[in-house]
Amino acid sequence: MHRTYSMRQSRVPTASQVESPPPPLSTTKTGRWLGKGGIGHAFRKNAAGAFGPDLAKKLSQLVKMEKNAMRSMELVARERMEVAQQLSIWGEACDEDVSDVTDKLGVLIYEIGELEDMFVDRYDQYRVTIKSIRNIEASVQPSRDRKQKITDEIAKLKYKDPNSPRIVVLEQELVRAEAESLVAEAQLSNITREKVKAAFQYQFDALREHCEKVAIVAGYGKHLLDLIDDAPVTPGETRNAYDGYDASKAIIQDCEDALTNWVSSKAVVKSSLSQRSRTLSQRHRSNLSKNREGVDLSGQDQPLAGDRDSWLPADQHPSYEDGDDGVSTIEGEIRGREEEREPIAA
Repeated sequence: MHRTYSMRQSRVPTASQVESPPPPLSTTKTGRWLGKGGIGHAFRKNAAGAFGPDLAKKLSQLVKMEKNAMRSMELVARERMEVAQQLSIWGEACDEDVSDVTDKLGVLIYEIGELEDMFVDRYDQYRVTIKSIRNIEASVQPSRDRKQKITDEIAKLKYKDPNSPRIVVLEQELVRAEAESLVAEAQLSNITREKVKAAFQYQFDALREHCEKVAIVAGYGKHLLDLIDDAPVTPGETRNAYDGYDASKAIIQDCEDALTNWVSSKAVVKSSLSQRSRTLSQRHRSNLSKNREGVDLSGQDQPLAGDRDSWLPADQHPSYEDGDDGVSTIEGEIRGREEEREPIAA
């Protein structure tokens, strides 16, 4: 029996590849001078956190850990393809129905391995984007170091020689260094937010496509299982002749068509927010838009009307009322003006 392990004979671009062209080959698939795992993984992870600027150490370690994860995924993809081949080899010696179905199941499992290999290529877009944030962090570190160095020198001079003329020069340099640092920090903040959103957009798009296609393959695999006659037979009884070759080929063709025509707009799984989550998200977005608008302060300091001679003392103001005309008493003592009172007859 002719056995094929690829569902796409012509390798024409699929609909999803036309909609979103595939990325270049993953950078983790080349240059493996430290091996495919184990010692190489541990060395890359630990070395990334031990060297480089302090600001970029944590992200460098994340990038290396993602590289290790991608190489592990590549290993899983290759071994899954080998499993598919071995399944087909084993099933060849079985009965006709089991032989045909295991052959076609091998095709589907091999296709899952190829999907995993393509997923690694798309996942690498996420890793490369995160890596660009690390490069920006590394470029910001020198401005921080320069600012800290000048601050330390000023503190040292003020302790040893408070009247040193170099303190003024260093303070001017510190002002310039702080200005440069502010610009660099603002750029880092803006780029970090932009790149984080873009990176995880790549990752979640790749995950969504991969999972949807694997679910398609799994669904057609279950249709293949229905072709196996699992009714028990008594000793000496023969099973009916297997006539499912055309059906199994049709199932494989349907699966190929479904994978070829899949696009993200036809995704079956939809993520819907609850009413509470939707309300909180909208409130957050509205708060962000209000903060971006700012506050108009142009009219808060209007000049006083009139000239400088228009000022009057408080007691000459038309609406002024002297509050001392009344009589106040504190602890029985009479304060203020006392009006003449008629004597009270005994």
